[in-house]
Amino acid sequence: MSGREYPDEPAGPFPTPPREFVDSEERSIQILGVGADLDHDRATEMLVEMYDAFDPADRAQGIPPTGESAIRDWIERVLTEDCRNVVAVTRESDAAVGHVTLVPDGEEHELAIFVLQSHQGAGIGTELVRTALGHGAVHEVDRVWLTVERWNARAVALYQKTGFETNDGGSFELEMCLRLDEDETAQTERTG
Repeated sequence: MSGREYPDEPAGPFPTPPREFVDSEERSIQILGVGADLDHDRATEMLVEMYDAFDPADRAQGIPPTGESAIRDWIERVLTEDCRNVVAVTRESDAAVGHVTLVPDGEEHELAIFVLQSHQGAGIGTELVRTALGHGAVHEVDRVWLTVERWNARAVALYQKTGFETNDGGSFELEMCLRLDEDETAQTERTG
């Protein structure tokens, strides 16, 4: 056990993939689960292309890596059966513009999100996080944590709006945690 403090009450309910929405720029976006809605090979190629176009200035904690070989190696490590992944794809170009991965960390999962710069600020990140949490919940993920740089007010607000709570360690980064309830998310998706 990590010693992280998780909220007593679960967050949610959250939607599950596949789903579609229109972002604030009027672009039609699909959110697909890797494995069920988007096969591994297609997801790999879409994400290599997306991360190759990713502005290195927007990297955090060394990810995403730069250069096609390093990107492919990293993607292969996160597109495994024990990680939960969702990808945002534009209907117009059938290209990946966002990705969330939930990476196992013992009995917990760490969340990482990336949205292509050309698609930031349009609500895609919020929908990706919500859908990734719903996808995780139906796959028995119950505790999710992340780190975010303190100065990144937009990201901190997104995570708080989604239900993450801060574990303030006083460092350069904030650690935020959230508890999921698989039964509530699955039931909401079946009925609504």
